[in-house]
Amino acid sequence: MAEQILPIYNTEGKETGTMKLDAAVFDGEVNTAAIYQAVNAWRANQRKGLAATKTRGEVSGGGKKPWKQKGTGRARAGSTRSPLWRHGGVIFGPHPRDFSWRIPERIKRLALRSSLNAKLKDSGIVVLDEVKLGSRKTKEAARIFANLKMEGQMRRHKALLFLAHKIDRDLRLSLRNLGFLTANLAKDTNVYEVLAHRKVVITKDGLQELTERLR
Repeated sequence: MAEQILPIYNTEGKETGTMKLDAAVFDGEVNTAAIYQAVNAWRANQRKGLAATKTRGEVSGGGKKPWKQKGTGRARAGSTRSPLWRHGGVIFGPHPRDFSWRIPERIKRLALRSSLNAKLKDSGIVVLDEVKLGSRKTKEAARIFANLKMEGQMRRHKALLFLAHKIDRDLRLSLRNLGFLTANLAKDTNVYEVLAHRKVVITKDGLQELTERLR
C-alpha cells in the first residue's frame, strides 16, 4: 500500500503540518472476520447477566401442605408455591450468569488495526496537534470541532470519537456535555468504539501511542 500521510490541524482548524502513518499498522488491510469476533466479544462483555427468577424452593412460604393427599377429590398438592399455582415459583427461568468471553490478543489487535484502516479509507480520521482550553467551558470545546468543519456531525448523537494521549479534568468536564461526542484515551479505545462513530478525531500524541500499541 502507498505511504499514508495525514494533515495535522490545530484547534483553529488550520493545517500546521503532516504526519506519516506507520505502514505496519496502516497497511490498508480490513479483516472483517477479526472485526466480527472482536465486536461480538465486546458486546457480550457488556452484558450484566443479572436477570433472576425464583424457583419453588426460593419463593417465600408454601411450607404447609394445602390439603390432605387423598379423599378430597382434588388433584394432589404439596405446596402453594408450585409453579402451577399463582404466586408460585418459575420453571426454567433466568438466573445470574456470566456472558463474557475472551478472544486472543492477536485477533483483538488485528481487529483494531482493521477498524482504523476502514476509517482511514473513508477519510474518517482527523489528527489534531494538541488540545488546550483557556477555560472550563463546553462552548469553547465545541468550537474546536466547528473549526474542523464538522458541523454536520455535530447535529448527530455520538457521531464523533475524540481520542487523546491524556485528558485532564478541565478538558473532560468541557467535553462531557457534548452530545455528539465520545471522549476516551487512545490507549483504551476498542473496535466497537471506532466503528460506532462516523469520525475519529485523535491528537498527534494519541495516534503515536495507539500506533505503538498496535505495532
